[in-house]
Amino acid sequence: MKNAEKKNILAQTPPMGWNSWNTFGRNINEKVVRESADAMVALGLKDLGYNYLVIDDHWHGGRDSNGYLFEHPEKFPSGMKSLAKYVHEKGLKFGIYSCAGEKTCGGEPGSHRFEEKDAEVFAKWDVDFLKYDYCYAPDDLNAAIRRYTKMGKALKATGREILFSICEWGPRSPWLWGRKAGGQMWRVSFDVFDMWDVPLNTKTPVGILTAIDAMANLANYAGPGGWNDPDMLVIGLGNTGYIKGGGCNFDEERTHMSMWCIMAAPLMIGCDIRNMSKQTSLILTNKEAIAINQDSLGKQGVRITRTGSTEIWKKPLADGSAAIAMLNRGETEAEITLSWKDADFNPGQAFKARDLWKHQETGTFKEKLSLRVSPHATELFTLSPV
Repeated sequence: MKNAEKKNILAQTPPMGWNSWNTFGRNINEKVVRESADAMVALGLKDLGYNYLVIDDHWHGGRDSNGYLFEHPEKFPSGMKSLAKYVHEKGLKFGIYSCAGEKTCGGEPGSHRFEEKDAEVFAKWDVDFLKYDYCYAPDDLNAAIRRYTKMGKALKATGREILFSICEWGPRSPWLWGRKAGGQMWRVSFDVFDMWDVPLNTKTPVGILTAIDAMANLANYAGPGGWNDPDMLVIGLGNTGYIKGGGCNFDEERTHMSMWCIMAAPLMIGCDIRNMSKQTSLILTNKEAIAINQDSLGKQGVRITRTGSTEIWKKPLADGSAAIAMLNRGETEAEITLSWKDADFNPGQAFKARDLWKHQETGTFKEKLSLRVSPHATELFTLSPV
């Protein structure tokens, strides 16, 4: 793809931003949104690429006599258009939520049979991002494709550039049809809660490891303009969020960020950024990890080895180097060895390694690289040919 063509693609790299659901759920309101927009700028998140501010479910007031949606008058007294203006003046983009069913997952008015009217309203409000859920909708594949395609066409018909986030959760393989339906990202897992390991991607909630596994074989379907989405980040939630789970520890949260970056997943923060801890900020603002996620080559990383509880992932980068993640899923420290053969490197090639969490060069290696990795931790680094 030519560079000029890539520049015209919406979501040329994985979308980044903040979504209200994981912390606020049904308690979202205008004050929270304005203060979160302020925090995104003041804390430097916007400068790092987190530019979408998305209001999830429960913003609704209802439909008027003509079938048009309106916002909840007490939660959003200034109106969505005014709120979007505030967000835009901060240099951010404004997102909202709806559903392909007759009701949203929270029981609010859904967009089924109102696609054109709702798209018209969203465009009038200057919306830049639509997260589109699939509650109260038929299980079959064809119905899902029809419903998402209808909204995708309705958004396009408005003439406004609106990123379309398909939140179908994965059972109908949206990576096969999401781009054609008009989507720029599509969920491949059920909702991730603040949990390390809740197996089986068949219902909500799932843990971080389950979402990683859901991404493992989907790299061929991701690239500029369309991304596999293993759900929003649960970093920094603990027990304060709307969704629960008990709170992952530091190594588990760092694994969460490392793996979402190497998998070229959308990075949508879910914690209360107005009150982030230093640990949370340290993880979410790692410039070098974000650079891997946002690399212009647009390749999703792939799992190249899995041995017992350890695995190695590789992501090729635009400058000819490679990002490597060594993940220890187990309960004890483990030595993980990357061989040049497994990574498909030239046997005699020397590589310079850089640790992306320590932010330092760690040496030059030939043939292999071995590291000891703590339980539930991930070592993230780049290998650049010498």
